[in-house]
Amino acid sequence: MLKEIHFAFLPYKAQVFSLDVPHCTYNLYCPFQAGKRAWHLGSSGPENCYAVCHSAGVPGHPLLQRSKRHSPVGPCSPGQAFKADTPSLSKGSEKTYSQLLIVDQAADPVSPLLHELTFQAMAYDVLDIEKDTYRYETTELSEAREKAVLLDEDDDLWVELWHMHIADVSKKVTELLKMFCESKSLTTDKANIKDLYHILKKDAAVPDGAEQVFSHLHLADDYMKHFKGYVEKLCGVEQDLAMGSDAEGEKIKNAMKLIPVLLDAAVPPYDKIWVLLHYILLWNAVSEENLAKLIQYANVQAYSSFIWNLEQLGGTVTNPGDSGTSIWLEQRERSEPTYQLSCYTPIIKDMMEDVVEVGLDQKLWPFVSDPAPTSSSQAAVSTRFGHWHKKKVDIEAQPGSRLIMYIMGCVAMSKMRAAYEVTRATEGKWEVLIGSSHILTLTRFLDDLKTLDQKLEDISLP
Repeated sequence: MLKEIHFAFLPYKAQVFSLDVPHCTYNLYCPFQAGKRAWHLGSSGPENCYAVCHSAGVPGHPLLQRSKRHSPVGPCSPGQAFKADTPSLSKGSEKTYSQLLIVDQAADPVSPLLHELTFQAMAYDVLDIEKDTYRYETTELSEAREKAVLLDEDDDLWVELWHMHIADVSKKVTELLKMFCESKSLTTDKANIKDLYHILKKDAAVPDGAEQVFSHLHLADDYMKHFKGYVEKLCGVEQDLAMGSDAEGEKIKNAMKLIPVLLDAAVPPYDKIWVLLHYILLWNAVSEENLAKLIQYANVQAYSSFIWNLEQLGGTVTNPGDSGTSIWLEQRERSEPTYQLSCYTPIIKDMMEDVVEVGLDQKLWPFVSDPAPTSSSQAAVSTRFGHWHKKKVDIEAQPGSRLIMYIMGCVAMSKMRAAYEVTRATEGKWEVLIGSSHILTLTRFLDDLKTLDQKLEDISLP
């Protein structure tokens, strides 16, 4: 007998899901919502993670771990009602292993504050992209026209480029344009990327696929106009503060790196707030006197509440000794080559790698409940959503082990990218799915942060 199960989540990408609860950060971390927080923790967020597991065809009730640290929202016992109504989740194959990891936003507060230079993240952080649609103007036959490009997984080129560094995107687009020109026997000697674009545009019959390349070229060019302004300067300062040292390995010892950015009138207030938050996170706190001076240099007095609201995520903003004890997880040391402005790796990726390689420290990441006994029967799969994460691949292929990671509050695109990178590195042994209440951009993170000291009557629980 088939039973329809009602649950609310959106399959955002092949390995990314959203519960579509844009006010979740406020509901979880605002002190005015403390009385209602238990309801949200017990049912709305984590419970739907079990629904995601069920929908994705996870065989068996997944092992659930949640951090004992970095948890300003307190303990939770998620999914009990859903599990009771869905007994098939307690049955699974002995050949597979699945794990649900619930992580507080406070575990990695740095990633949401960084300008990413990978194609997808940089576009959403800096450009005006709404509902995954990029719009731009182009001139055809001396007439200006607006074009709209949907950035989704049906666009094969977008999927190929989205996690690439912008420098690699430029190389790839140049190669594709040259290939198109050569297919039309057009001369490309010493032509740069813009020359190639205009050579093809003048040709009467544009090759198949070239329009797609043109669109992504526009997107990259649009971003680079912003980058060459003040964003490039910001990226350097952000990376140094996030890493705790500069490109030469010299440790950051004071606020001198910040001063040029804070004094620059061309840098918007939000960008200055990002830099100040990075500095506080680096030192785990600063003195009230130093913080007041930095806010004055930046001329962001009207935005100072953003900084203090970091405490609602579990951080410490001020300390009489000008620095505090770190409560954040330490990063792995990495030796692989990176671009100078893209050195920082999200701590979430470290967690993913720990799970698939050796497992997490159970003292810091205890299991919320013991795993259910295994069985040879296969978990039921939703006929509506059962293969949302398997577009364009053989849905009959036997999956390996799965890690489903739920970020309490919101998920940044750098963390989404980490799920794909870790999955690829395991060569099919693991698949990592990641999700949250909503998808985050740099601006959205500060928009969420600024409400945490406000009593908003119109913000309801999801």
